[in-house]
Amino acid sequence: MGKWKYGVVLDAGSSGTRVHIYRWLNRDVARQKATDVQLHSLPIIETDKKWTKKIHPGISTFGEHPHDVGPEHLDKLLSHALKQIPPEDVPSTPLFLLATAGMRILPERQRKEVLKEVCDFARSTTKFQLPDCDVHVQVIPGETEGLYGWIAANYLVGGFDQPKDHDHGKGHNTYGFLDMGGASAQIAFVPNATEAEKHANDLTLMRLRTIDGTSLEYKVFVTTWLGFGVNQARQRYIKALLDSSSSKELPDPCLPAGLKVEVTQDGEFIDSDTDDEDGPKEKAAAELVGTGKFSECLHQTYPLLEKEKECTDSPCLINGQHVPAIDFDVNHFVGVSEYWHTTHEIFEKGHKDKAYDFKTYQERVDEFCSQDWKSIEKGIKKEKWGHKVDEDKAREVCFKASWIISMLHDGIGVPRVGIEDLSGSKNTTKAVLDNAKAKGFLDPFQAVNKINDVEVSWTLGKMVLYASSEIPPPSESALAVGFGSNFPGIPNDFQYPGGVPKAYESDSDWHRLFVENPRRIPGFFIMVFILVFIFCIILGKERRSAAKQSLANLFLAKKQGKDPLHRRRGREGLAAKLFGSGSSSSSNANYERVDLEDGDAANEFELEETYLDSSDNELSDDSEGSRLGRTSGWATPQVKTDTAGAPSYFVSQGSDVIHQGAGLGLGPQTVFGRTGLLSRTDSRERIKSRANSPKRAKGMSKLDE
Repeated sequence: MGKWKYGVVLDAGSSGTRVHIYRWLNRDVARQKATDVQLHSLPIIETDKKWTKKIHPGISTFGEHPHDVGPEHLDKLLSHALKQIPPEDVPSTPLFLLATAGMRILPERQRKEVLKEVCDFARSTTKFQLPDCDVHVQVIPGETEGLYGWIAANYLVGGFDQPKDHDHGKGHNTYGFLDMGGASAQIAFVPNATEAEKHANDLTLMRLRTIDGTSLEYKVFVTTWLGFGVNQARQRYIKALLDSSSSKELPDPCLPAGLKVEVTQDGEFIDSDTDDEDGPKEKAAAELVGTGKFSECLHQTYPLLEKEKECTDSPCLINGQHVPAIDFDVNHFVGVSEYWHTTHEIFEKGHKDKAYDFKTYQERVDEFCSQDWKSIEKGIKKEKWGHKVDEDKAREVCFKASWIISMLHDGIGVPRVGIEDLSGSKNTTKAVLDNAKAKGFLDPFQAVNKINDVEVSWTLGKMVLYASSEIPPPSESALAVGFGSNFPGIPNDFQYPGGVPKAYESDSDWHRLFVENPRRIPGFFIMVFILVFIFCIILGKERRSAAKQSLANLFLAKKQGKDPLHRRRGREGLAAKLFGSGSSSSSNANYERVDLEDGDAANEFELEETYLDSSDNELSDDSEGSRLGRTSGWATPQVKTDTAGAPSYFVSQGSDVIHQGAGLGLGPQTVFGRTGLLSRTDSRERIKSRANSPKRAKGMSKLDE
């Protein structure tokens, strides 16, 4: 395992897919390098602007031809990720593709086919860690997207790591989170103690883990409003205009004065610059003519909140959906995506950290939208509002601004800073406070894009949760990292960041050695070699020779099969040779037991001329007035010859003598005591029974005489 751990998240939205790459120190290195403060903090997640890449359109457009999603869409994103991550770290890098609103509206069959193709393509073309496609490649509900965003915002602001620095009163130190895309909008926050107890069943239990293993637990309310993103809200708005009149030319107060735009029956704008090569233009249902009356625009967007819908579980905010009462004394919200782009890209150019102020914002929007379209076009060419603002954005911004204001203040109920009296509240502010960072985000609402130069994205929240889950728990009883229903312990619907953990990955020492720490393998085998070498040195030369001979005999036995000429005694194994526990052994030869009643075997048996040291002999039970001699096999005297060159069967000291066949299972043996000589001769009948052996006949001729 290297110094860094990497993670890749593909945010598959309705308009396109963006790849995000993150990295953090692996858990061992992080613990070694962390200060006392950092040990009590979550893992430090790093990213870089060049590590992100977005392509259009979204994967939902591949519903009719899912097989093209890999080569035509994912290939560019995965190739970009592989260029940023060291090759040796790719197999340990988890890959996630999490789709949002665009994929939610696809038919179920098409959705499954597209996701399957995504997983198959990633597995076949990369080595990214992708163990469970149901977890790593999926369409996440809006609530999960909102929860990840809540984690990211609080992680960057510091609500998790430095709770004392973010005391909002009443023991509250986390921030609420608001997100709005093209198709949906989300809200996530921790209600005050009273509301949390009252609506406990509506909350999500979420657990994180700091570097030192400390568990952090929060109970968060999160919900999503599908169809309340800016693009779908605009479509609903245009449909309402079309339904209100049969005229082909309709006044639109949410467009700059003098701007004319054709729209379809579905509420989509028709681009007048569409070429014939791109296909025929869609049929226009009507033409909208801008009037630039922003106050009227606000009035006409209010019904889109659908606050009149029945609330079955009180209280509700919009669309009849239940939301616990928000205490703006302690619930301070940060808003991202459209909340940031619509409030800052045009109207706060050059003031990136300026706090949102309703009065100032509405004045600037009203000033912009009341201009005639020709004046706005000239300003765009001069980059009056920055190089990112083009005609499409300028055409849409008036409706978007109206929708943001309606959602924030009429829908969610955020106090209108600069207009409404907030006396007695902790959130009292001046009309405009330029530095939101210095304020500590204590306004009821603050639009942000980056915090500490890091983009606030729900994908970051996903990685924070995953990195946190990789930190080992301090004990077996510690609860897992993840989220689920607000019940004690691990609820049935609990979601683990990387899928359900497998026991062998955390409980097996061998798995940690060979999979999680492959660099330790060479050291492991070197250690084994050293231990074997030391063991061989301790054995000594004689025992090593015995072991070598035993291995050689074992090899020959396997090679030559059941040939009786080459069988060795089964009872004398390697252990017997090493430790001298076998019977009648020699350092130079091993003998087999031969049945002398078998004439053929006896004839084939050749007796070696060997002397045995009598000092190592042991006495066995008497048999026909004779005793069997045994030897340890550590000392085998060489055969001595007399001056005539014939073999001598007596030791030179004249004190001990052993017959040539002693200890070989060839009949009774002669044993020599230390004080006298005991000699023995075989009967002529037994000698003759072995006369067919040439060596025996030659070696025993003088004895016969």
